[in-house]
Amino acid sequence: MIIMEELPRSVQEQLNDIKEALKLNKQEFEKLTGIARAQYDKSRVVPGESVGVIAAQSLGEPGTQLQLRTKWLAGAREMTITQGLPRLIEIFDARKEPSTPTMTVSLKPSYAKSENDVRRIAMKILEITLGDVAKEFNVDLMRMRVEVEIDSEKLKYFGVREKQVYDNVSAAFKTAKITTGSCKINIKPKDEEEAGIKQLYKLKVKLKDTHVSGVKGISQVLPDKRGDDWIIKTAGCNLKEVLSMDEVDIENTNSNDIFETFYILGIEAARNAIIDETMNVLKNQAIDVNIRHIMLVADMMTHDGSIKGVGRYGLSGEKTSVLARASFEVPLKHLFNAAMHNEYDDLRSVVENVMLNQPIPVGTGIISLTVPKPEEETKEKKKKGAK
Repeated sequence: MIIMEELPRSVQEQLNDIKEALKLNKQEFEKLTGIARAQYDKSRVVPGESVGVIAAQSLGEPGTQLQLRTKWLAGAREMTITQGLPRLIEIFDARKEPSTPTMTVSLKPSYAKSENDVRRIAMKILEITLGDVAKEFNVDLMRMRVEVEIDSEKLKYFGVREKQVYDNVSAAFKTAKITTGSCKINIKPKDEEEAGIKQLYKLKVKLKDTHVSGVKGISQVLPDKRGDDWIIKTAGCNLKEVLSMDEVDIENTNSNDIFETFYILGIEAARNAIIDETMNVLKNQAIDVNIRHIMLVADMMTHDGSIKGVGRYGLSGEKTSVLARASFEVPLKHLFNAAMHNEYDDLRSVVENVMLNQPIPVGTGIISLTVPKPEEETKEKKKKGAK
């Protein structure tokens, strides 16, 4: 393995993989390395370049060209996913929950050999409630109880056992009197004196939402095939439970909920989620933005180990420069507070120097040149020169 110190390790590994795959000789490999080194040098940032301003412009201008529709349909089952400008706002504002949470669940090849296997796993992921497997719910006012009739065909379709339904209902309503029969469940409040018509109808509503099987929070599943591999798209997120399933390929399963990714997998995974989600939004609308601009924004949002938006309650509100904070929003508030607390602005960034009509500390303005004065000519030389 040939090591090239001038190039990053990832580039070196890729070049060596190409060398082995194409069986390049020494001369061909040196030529390939020269091309890679030239491209790498071309892609490096020039010292003093205002990368923040360029990244903001590179994302802000194309963002105004995004379609304003909030959702698009994915697949025949019409799974709605927020896209376009509203999705970018969710990402960069660091919203706690996306408007349409979704996951892409990759399956291990050994578990997904056929379409039937994938469908079985999808049904195992899909959250099934009692309302999904019941024929009807009746309120018996004579006996003051709620009667549930189970649909055996639905149990078979969803792959749920009858005993599983009984066990989950019993666990959810421990204080109620429950009797079961053949595809029937009768539930009666334990305290018969307090049980009234209103309480029975409330109990009926709760019964419909009782969890029976599957992963909580997953309201819809859509099996799909990408090349030779099967994936399952979901409406709803529960990354922790899905990753604990034996059939799931944890390395290639992801969620569009950035905060859930952060809590389960850590800040590096959250940073990658910000980059991937932003790139997906732009690519879906055929907008080409260099990934390095998005990486810079993602780095700023996650640099201190937490996720922060770019607004007044995030990065913009935490700037050390008083004038930079004031230029973003509510200037009087920032100027007044700075005056009250005797804050000092050292004018190191772009915004505050533009406001004061001074050279900005980027590009040629980042370097201060001191030119020594020439020695003062004597009066005699000046006289001779004048003659």
